[in-house]
Amino acid sequence: MTNHINLKSMLVKTIFMIVVFIFALACAEKKSTDTEEIAKQENIASLETNDKTIVVVENDKDAMFLMEAAAMHLEEISLGKLAQQKGNSSHVRDLGKMMEVDHTKTLAELSTLAKSKSIAIPTSITEDSKEVFRELNEESGNDFGKAYSALMVENHEDAIELFTNTAKESADPDISTWAASKVPGLKTHLQHAEACKKECDKM
Repeated sequence: MTNHINLKSMLVKTIFMIVVFIFALACAEKKSTDTEEIAKQENIASLETNDKTIVVVENDKDAMFLMEAAAMHLEEISLGKLAQQKGNSSHVRDLGKMMEVDHTKTLAELSTLAKSKSIAIPTSITEDSKEVFRELNEESGNDFGKAYSALMVENHEDAIELFTNTAKESADPDISTWAASKVPGLKTHLQHAEACKKECDKM
């Protein structure tokens, strides 16, 4: 009887450990697919092992800015393509096209800048951006246009604040100058997004 109980106890413990292992593995796999998280870990490892990087990157706010900016551009490119596919009006499709083209160009500049600073950045949309994409993709017709244009307004208001603050506060003159040079374009995007939202709200 005692052996039976012990065997049962061991079986329960074994099953529990297997479940814990599978859960941990699933979490690790999910984490490893997020290129923003991967970039963050690469930058931490670089700072720990490469003193030259510490000299080039004077503070981690610059690295965080470049990673966040890259994630933002990747999201705008992805959503811009979606808007061109699902937009039921020319102003929504045109806004999507502008976002794809302009943010693709800016991302290329950002990649070059980040490489020059030995800072790793995301190379594909983050898990958060994937969720935004999924939610937006569920909309259709003018509801899609309203949701997309409203999101573009919100995203570009946030981007303008981020880039403006970095331009003022970055300890790296190259990053500061680049961030400042992108603010006018972001403001133009915001104006187009606001105009698109106004048209969608009329329908």
